[in-house]
This record gives sequence, structure tokens and C-alpha cells, in this order.
Amino acid sequence: MKTSAFGNDSSKIERYLTFWDRSETTRPLVGFTRVGWFPLQEFRASQAWVHYRYLEPHMIDIQAVLDDHVEMVREGEMIDDDLIRGASPMQVAVPFLPGILGSRLRILPENVMGEERHLTWDAALQINLDEENPWFQKYLELADALARWSGGRFPVSHSAEIGPSDMHALLRGHTQSILDLIDEPEKSAQLLWKLGEVLRSLTEKLWSRLPLFQGGYFDAQYSLWAPGPIIRMQEDATAVYSPVLYRALVQPIDRMLARNFECNFLHLHSTSMFLLDAFLEIKDITCFQVNNDALGPPVSKMVPHFKMIQDAGRSLLIRGSFSAAELGMLLGELDPRGLMLLIMVESQEQIGSARHIIGM
Repeated sequence: MKTSAFGNDSSKIERYLTFWDRSETTRPLVGFTRVGWFPLQEFRASQAWVHYRYLEPHMIDIQAVLDDHVEMVREGEMIDDDLIRGASPMQVAVPFLPGILGSRLRILPENVMGEERHLTWDAALQINLDEENPWFQKYLELADALARWSGGRFPVSHSAEIGPSDMHALLRGHTQSILDLIDEPEKSAQLLWKLGEVLRSLTEKLWSRLPLFQGGYFDAQYSLWAPGPIIRMQEDATAVYSPVLYRALVQPIDRMLARNFECNFLHLHSTSMFLLDAFLEIKDITCFQVNNDALGPPVSKMVPHFKMIQDAGRSLLIRGSFSAAELGMLLGELDPRGLMLLIMVESQEQIGSARHIIGM
């Protein structure tokens, strides 16, 4: 086992470079994590929030959540795998971007969500990245504090934030946003472009103040180190779009985002596989990240989609829990080049079993 702080041994960088280049390799890049689908539960500092309906910026105690972040990263000292581990502001526990867009953040039992705003078109089209917004200020404050706390021992990154189609649904309402695409395609396109620029600007502004780690960038949610500028792209709301509407209204924005960041990746769920052809048409998307959702289709049904991504010459990151048979299927069916498996586990025994199957 590596003895570097948090398990972040510099020798691990080579496997990440192999992943991004899709170079020849005998096995995938593999990591294990005990962090579940709902990271809000991983933060002791958030337990006091259960007594409130809404989260406000002042409720986030910087020092308290710093301690929680470090505890999460420390799993790298107990797990022997390929991962570089780091932190981002509250990981995915707090949706900063909805707050920055003026949404109230509702506290739920397992996570925090931005409430729909149901704005008029005039109000929605006035939205921009307000750097005076308290949530924007808290986002930067926490990112800066994490970078100081790290002292170069672990990387710090952007959080997992919603994409342009998700922001459109947040501002206009999920149901109304679908009607907008049909009834007001020109206004929808204008709004989606503005929201794409909000995501691009937010990502660039954060990275302009974060230190690189081992000369590279990072995404903390997936422990994904990258040799060049990185952005996490997401379009969960397109799960109810038609391919025609996606191509006409959202695909150009995703292409713009991908072109602005060398090491971009698109986060997907099984519910979006019917749009996979359209996503793959964006040649600038470097990597696809797909969740093996707990309530999603079996791995056997997902393998053909995974192969489509690999056959298109893209790197593929799969995150989820897998049985021994499912893990064997992935290793047997998929090309190890450009493949990363982020395996969610509950015990050291599960790690040992998976390591044996993978041949680590």
C-alpha cells in the first residue's frame, strides 16, 4: 500500500495518463470508495440541518465541513487502489449553482435540492453569473479553504453542478421547460446558451484560483485526475427530450462546453442511453461517465451502450456497485484501454474480492 498522504502517490498519475490517452494496458484504472450515492450523509456538520426546511449560506460552518472533507479523503490511506483522492465544496451534498441562480435550497432527508423558480421569460433571460450572490461567495470561500487546508497533499476541484438543460428546468419549471422547447424554441435556445455560458464561466473562475495537483486538474466526485483543463458536463433533464429537440437546442451548447475544456467528460444515467448516438456526435467530448444506478437496468443491458462509447474512441468511466459476476462481465466484454471503474463498496472484504477478480 502507498504511504503518501491520503494515498496520493505520484506514481498513480501514469495510469490516469493511460486512461485519457486510451493507451495499451492490461487492466482498467480501478478505484474503490465507501462514499455512497448521497454524500450529505457523509458530513457530520450537516446533521444539524435536519431541523430546518431550507439551507442558507451562513449555515455552512467552514471549519466543520473541512474536517468532514478530510475524513472522506482519508479513505485513500486505507484502500490500496489506483485513485488520486481529493475534495470539492461539499462534493454533491450542496447544489451551489441552483443557489447562485436564485433558487431556494430545500433540505431533504438524504440530499439538498434547488426548488423550481417558475420565472417569466423576461426574468429568466436576465439570469447571469452573479458574483455578489451569497452562494457564489460561499462556494469560493469553501474552495479556497479546502485548497489551504490541503497544502498540496490532495487536489481540490469544482463541485458536481447541474447542466444547461437542468438549469432551464430549474428556472422555468420542469414541466414548463418541456413545453417551452415546442412553444418557444427561439427563447429556449437563447436561455440555454446563456446557461451554458454560466456553467463555463463558473468552472473557469473556480479553476483560475485553484492550485493544480501534480501538474493536472481534477474532479473530486469521481476521483478523476486529468492532464488538462477539465469540466464536468451534465444534462439530466434531457432524459425527457426527443433526439430532435436535443440536437436542435442542447447539442450546440454541449459542443461549445466541450471545446473549451481539453479534458471534458459528460455525466450520464441509463435513462439517457436513448440519446447516446446524439451525445457521441459531439466529437469534442473526450470522456463519458455512466452511473450503474442501483435501480437501473442490469449490467448486461448496459454493456452494449458501454461498447458504443468505446467503439467511438472515447474514454469511459463507470461508477456503481457490482456483483462478482457483473464485474467479470465488464472485464470480459470491455476494452481495458480508456476504461475506469469506480466501484462502490461497503467492506474491506468486497474490496479484496474485487481486487482478485480484476487481477490487481
